[in-house]
Amino acid sequence: MTSGLQPGALGGRIVRLAEKGRPQVRFRLDGADCQALAGDTVLTAVLVCAPAVRQSEFGREKRAGFCLMGACQDCWLWQEDGGRLRACSTVVAEGMQLRTVPPETWP
Repeated sequence: MTSGLQPGALGGRIVRLAEKGRPQVRFRLDGADCQALAGDTVLTAVLVCAPAVRQSEFGREKRAGFCLMGACQDCWLWQEDGGRLRACSTVVAEGMQLRTVPPETWP
């Protein structure tokens, strides 16, 4: 699976400065192990370990969310089972397996 994002390789876009005492949640992004804190949205969790949420389907730009309230489609991510979710309004859960690129079977 090649997304070009390489979670953690370039560092995250977000650096956590506060609220470090919440329990950790483990998830996978494009096959890479990542950690978040309980209560984080998927968007926050991804941007702590990667520089972008996904690549735009309209160009080479990397996307990091836009409206941050579930009104646009800028933060869509895919789950390994093929389902999509809005990263800005979904709370990260232990064991989530996320993809920044659609599965091969995506319409």
